[in-house]
Amino acid sequence: MTNDAARVMRVLHNERRLQVLEWLRDPVANFPPQRDGDLVDDGVCLVHIADKLGISQPSASKHMELLMAAGLVRVTPIGRWTFYRRDETAIRAAAATIGAALAPGGRR
Repeated sequence: MTNDAARVMRVLHNERRLQVLEWLRDPVANFPPQRDGDLVDDGVCLVHIADKLGISQPSASKHMELLMAAGLVRVTPIGRWTFYRRDETAIRAAAATIGAALAPGGRR
């Protein structure tokens, strides 16, 4: 398995991070309107992610940093706020890499 696939799998081996990625798939349906930043174009403010997860902002920030390091989310800073949205191209590439690694005769 490639290092990239292993890194993504480690990051996704957490229910909260998986939940955030699921919510970010449809941010308008899953998060309240924001004063700053468009939910779709800019992403969801960390404050809303932390509130929905029921955890502190520093804890939510750590989860989002890991998702960002794995290349699964994009970050947009606006003022003093940080907004996150899914990187669909990177998610598809990661899924293909993991699928290839797990397929019979896949990479080792």
